[in-house]
Amino acid sequence: MYEWHRQVQVIVDSIDDHIRNRDREALTLASLAGELGYSEFHASRKFREVSGMPLRDYLRRRRLSFALLEVRDTQRSFLDIAVDYGFGSHEAFTRAFKQMFGVTPGRYRALPVPVVLRTCVFPFDRYTLGLKGEAMAISSDAVKVYFVQIPAHRFLYVANYESSGYFDFWEKQALVEGQDCDTICGLLDSIAGKLDGDDDKIGVYSGQIMAHVYEGAGGAGAGADRVAEAYGIRLAPDWDGVAPEQMLLMDVAEAEYVVFEHGPFDFERDCEVVGDALQAAIAGFDFADSGYALDESPGRVAYFYFDPEQYEKRIRPVVKK
Repeated sequence: MYEWHRQVQVIVDSIDDHIRNRDREALTLASLAGELGYSEFHASRKFREVSGMPLRDYLRRRRLSFALLEVRDTQRSFLDIAVDYGFGSHEAFTRAFKQMFGVTPGRYRALPVPVVLRTCVFPFDRYTLGLKGEAMAISSDAVKVYFVQIPAHRFLYVANYESSGYFDFWEKQALVEGQDCDTICGLLDSIAGKLDGDDDKIGVYSGQIMAHVYEGAGGAGAGADRVAEAYGIRLAPDWDGVAPEQMLLMDVAEAEYVVFEHGPFDFERDCEVVGDALQAAIAGFDFADSGYALDESPGRVAYFYFDPEQYEKRIRPVVKK
């Protein structure tokens, strides 16, 4: 039933590998279909059935997204960039770039405003497809608990006051114009200077985190009785870039936090049990012996880091008692 989800995932992974390796000859519909042993027509049709978009469109948008990073972060000529990413001329590259991002490469290099990059397609996510294997037993003892001081920074984010959890958050955001997952994640991908993750990774949500923003009735600083579920990126305290109009930007003061951290795990098999272990560790932690208390006063933020290859962290704001 899910065989073509797996095959399309092979194509998606192969596209990114070939783009990074500047392997232009492999970045054709004929070549990609040939890697799977299918005709161009059959591979393209199945790709569209699974992903919801034509393979040629996906390939073109991913190439342009990678090219944008070179426009943003290097001084290479636009012709060299165009050739590397499969465009026959500077003019063809400029037309395609402006059509996708609404700005020419020259204007973007001069002022890199946020634009929506083409996020990856993940058709064979075993967890979301319900194909999880048998999870290991994980206890709260596998969770490290420690206190840290996080320097002042800025948090750029979208917020929802009615959602509960990652998937529900994006379902509700999809109802707000310009705040669906692909748009927000694509915009965040295009912003350089993230404090977490890597600026040159596109479509894998590098540096993007969930959060709870504690607010008052009229916003931060007005008395604590509102909590916004949020998604965004942390930036340096002196970041002065252009913020997307549909996002909020807040200054977060230097403060202390408690970290509940689980190490690397198998996402497809152990995602739920790791989350349960973290929740159990948080619920069972004795703050009375730590000298701290949780601090959910206005202006504080709790962060949630999810990177199964490294860790899952729940970072909660605290105050010394």
